[in-house]
Amino acid sequence: MSEIPTLLIEHAAELLTITPDAPDRIGKIVDGSVLIAGEQIVAAGPAGEVAATVDRASVRTIDARGKVVLPGFVDCHTHLIFGGSRVDEYAARIAGRDLGTLKDAGVPVGITGTMQATRALSVEQLTEQALPRLSEMLQMGTTTAESKSGYGLSTDSELRMLRANQQLARLQPVELASTFLGAHALPPDQPRERYIEQIIEEMIPRVAEEQLAEFCDAFCEEGYFTLDETRRVLEAGVAHGLRPKLHLDQYRYSGAALLAAELGCVSVDHLNFTPPEEVRKLAEAGVVGVIMAAIDFAVAHPRPIAARTLLADGLTLGIATDLCPGCWLTSMQFVIALACRLQGLPVEEAVRAATLGGAQAIGRQDRIGSLEPGKQADIVMLDVDRYEDLAYRFGRNAVETVIKRGDIVVERGV
Repeated sequence: MSEIPTLLIEHAAELLTITPDAPDRIGKIVDGSVLIAGEQIVAAGPAGEVAATVDRASVRTIDARGKVVLPGFVDCHTHLIFGGSRVDEYAARIAGRDLGTLKDAGVPVGITGTMQATRALSVEQLTEQALPRLSEMLQMGTTTAESKSGYGLSTDSELRMLRANQQLARLQPVELASTFLGAHALPPDQPRERYIEQIIEEMIPRVAEEQLAEFCDAFCEEGYFTLDETRRVLEAGVAHGLRPKLHLDQYRYSGAALLAAELGCVSVDHLNFTPPEEVRKLAEAGVVGVIMAAIDFAVAHPRPIAARTLLADGLTLGIATDLCPGCWLTSMQFVIALACRLQGLPVEEAVRAATLGGAQAIGRQDRIGSLEPGKQADIVMLDVDRYEDLAYRFGRNAVETVIKRGDIVVERGV
């Protein structure tokens, strides 16, 4: 042990270690404890066993009796950074009103509506608008999040979004994984082929040169990017050292899952219309499937994912908020509840997908997502005594304490 233990969380009603090989999928230990030294976990197990290794005079203790302790949530698909709001559009859709009237009045509608508001903002303004959203995420237990560009749809604006990611990472505790998503939509002010060339020849080289992202994503969907265009974008990203991700099959079948398997995408997200044989190809290639019940809920999707069929086909799952102007959600707790009820995911699988599965979807499973010796001390304590309450007692914030890299960053109700 390189450091003296500094923090002991002891006697949790349920400690969920979520180890990769846990037979129950969540590694539940009744009356469990976690010992932390500096930024790392040094022990996680039954309280009696952990206590035997501790000099109590040297550690701060947190009494977790009656609480659930688990890894910090990993929100592996967000559009955290954007300008403005689309609340008028959302309300109109709920009421079944024609959006043409809004468009004629200059009200932001759709991705390109958000594009206009986003392009108008500086890096500092983008950061300022995103910070409250990120603060809410932390208060609700998210300790790591992926953050995509994709609402600038020009070289300068996309780069500003990614630079805002860098500023946000310096200003608060939530760890961010940055993703370039220039291929999110087609801007109305450029010919289609010219914009795709701009992504490949201008944006991706700049993103790689300035080290602004680690992933390159694209939206392969009718009305957005074709399968061939998606291949061109992702292959250009790979050539510049950006690991591929992919939005696919959200509203129609695209055939992009086979491309994702071929390219070794880290994750594929949505999957509403992906057929079982292609799901199995993804599983064989080690691609993580990210399902997002909140966007299915927000758009009243006619075909919510049947999550248990994805599990049966061997796919590793992550779940995420899909935080964006059309799905303004910061709570991974609510996503767990929605994934269970709307998509049929068993509670233990939803909790695993919100932690270890999310870590796998951003390539960080070696250091976050589970409570194991040597891993980063990203930990959440809930004010419930059973993990199933995450799905059952929805619409509330059950988080009492959040620890990031061994530091207590949220402490409520104590």
